[in-house]
Order: sequence, then C-alpha cells, then structure tokens
Amino acid sequence: MEAARLHEYTEEMDRALDIEDVPEPEVSGSTDVIVEVKGAGWCQTDNHIIEGMWTDYVEQTLPMTLGHENAGIVTEIGDSVETVEVGDPVICHPVQTCGTCRPCRLGEDMYCENSAFNGLTTDGGFAEYLHTSDRAAIPLPDGVDPTDIAPHADAGITAYHATKKAVAELNPGDTAVVIGIGGLGHIGLQCLQAMSAATVIAVDLKDEALELATDLGAEATINSSETDVADAIGDMTDEVGAQQVLDFVGRDETTALAPDITAAGGDHHIIGYGGHIHEPAQALVSGEFAFRGTLVGRYTELQELVALVDRGDVTLHTDRYSLDDVNAVAERLEHGEIEGRAVITP
Repeated sequence: MEAARLHEYTEEMDRALDIEDVPEPEVSGSTDVIVEVKGAGWCQTDNHIIEGMWTDYVEQTLPMTLGHENAGIVTEIGDSVETVEVGDPVICHPVQTCGTCRPCRLGEDMYCENSAFNGLTTDGGFAEYLHTSDRAAIPLPDGVDPTDIAPHADAGITAYHATKKAVAELNPGDTAVVIGIGGLGHIGLQCLQAMSAATVIAVDLKDEALELATDLGAEATINSSETDVADAIGDMTDEVGAQQVLDFVGRDETTALAPDITAAGGDHHIIGYGGHIHEPAQALVSGEFAFRGTLVGRYTELQELVALVDRGDVTLHTDRYSLDDVNAVAERLEHGEIEGRAVITP
C-alpha cells in the first residue's frame, strides 16, 4: 500500500514526507482493528511533528507514517472484537489505550501509561490502511461520511474537550472568548453555542474568519489586527473580562492577553501551541485566573462529539486532497493558506 512517511525532521514542508510502498497492516492481536482509510485530516500538529517539536515529549522512531485524524471502513478484526464489525464505518480515536492502567480505569484515556498514538508514536493514517484497536474505533451513525468527519478525530475532539471544561464553569450571562476561528476554533465556537448560554466573542486577524464566526452564532467579533483586544473585551464586559477564554492560537501574543481579558477566577485554555507563557506569578495571584492545557480528549468525548455532528449542531469546513498532495498541504498550512480543515483521501 502507499503511505506518506517522515524520514527526518525538517522545516522544509514542501518536501517533508515521502510517498512509499509499505506492507499493509495485519491483525496480530485479538483486539486489533484494521481500517481502510477514507479520510485523514491534516493538522497543525503534523507540521509540528515534522519539525521535531514532539521529540522532547514522546519517543518517536523514524521512518513513520503520519496522520492522527482518521476515519474509514473496518476491513478486518481480531477474535475478541465485539464493538465493531467488518464493513462498519468508524472514526478512530488517535490514542490506542490498554484499558487496565489506573488512568484508563479512571476514564482518562489521554493519560494511559501504555498508549500508542497513531501518527505520533506509531504509524498513522496517511496511508491506504490503518492499524488500530477496538478501544479506539467508534462506529458512525448512518449517513455520516467517514471522509468528512475524519478531522473530528483530533481537531474536533480537542476543541470539544476544551469547550466541555469551559462550559462547566460558564453560567448564563457569562462571556466566553474564542481566539482563532480556524480549523479548531470554528469547531470550538459551535460547541460553545450548542452547550452553553454564554455570550461568545470571536477574535481573529482575518475578516473572513470573523464573518464565519458570525455565521456560526458569535454575538460579537474583534479583528485583532485593527483593534486592541483587551480594550474591546473590557468595553463589552463592563471591565469584568471573560470567564472563559479558548485560545486556539497559543502564540506569545495570545497567551499574553490572559491577565487583561480573563475575569477573576476564570480560565485561559491553551489549545493551539507553539508559543510560550511569560507572565509574572503575581498576575495569576492577583486575578486568580488559571492557564489550562488541552490534550486531545477522552474516547467518550469523541462519542459525544459524533452525537453533536449527527444532530447537525457541529459542522466542518473541509477541502479534500489526494495522498500525493501531502507536502503541498503542509506548505499551505504553514503559511496560513488553508481555511477550515484539509482532508487527505488515500
């Protein structure tokens, strides 16, 4: 089968991955699931993996097939698999978990002590077939296209996971700010609208992104290239600030906004990444706000997101590309030229 493989870390996105013929994955364990990939979302994290940003956090062995946002059709299952059958359309949680360690027993999939992460620590879905497990495969409702829904396997569940944490702290009349209405942010905004009664303010550099935010239900928008974000949010909230901030950008410029836009006792959720947090400890003490990280989400949260998609509450803006286009997609994403999500169709 054909697969897009990373052989060495590089910042040259236009030549990052090689398309190669590799053996098809096979069932080797009783809980294995083999999926014919119908869609594999390209994520900014793929660019970060190519750059080697994850080597300080997880062990990686190259060459490796990238792709962690995967959906498709089950083609083979192990003897013990009962949750899916051959022929089922599925979306695949990117993390294959053991189910027996303490974090798994607590339902914290992302903290599994024995996990394998497709496209990050083991081969992913930029290929014709994917090896996964029954604990990662979620059957799709009738009428849900695996190609269209694929980016929800990471982009969607990550946005949902952050939003769910924020919604738990939001009351009617509170304000939530969404920074970055891109591939993840437009999902998070829809989740906020579906799950809370908060007033939602969208922040972005691009007018077209803010127009999308308005179409998706944002009550107010701020173009950060033209307006002082802190002043604008202060005016909109009677100087109280936002109880919850969802930062889908995660650069120095956006994390630096936290002390000035987050209400006392509120949270600034870091979802996008690549920047740093440079704030005096006193700023956190004085405002008693918190920075909160976001790492994908639980298996059950992906099930919940699929339910929102099935109800029509959350939709994706996607463009499809062939496997041969992977490097062009990486290059375009690096320069901010892709709106919504790019989906590779092996």
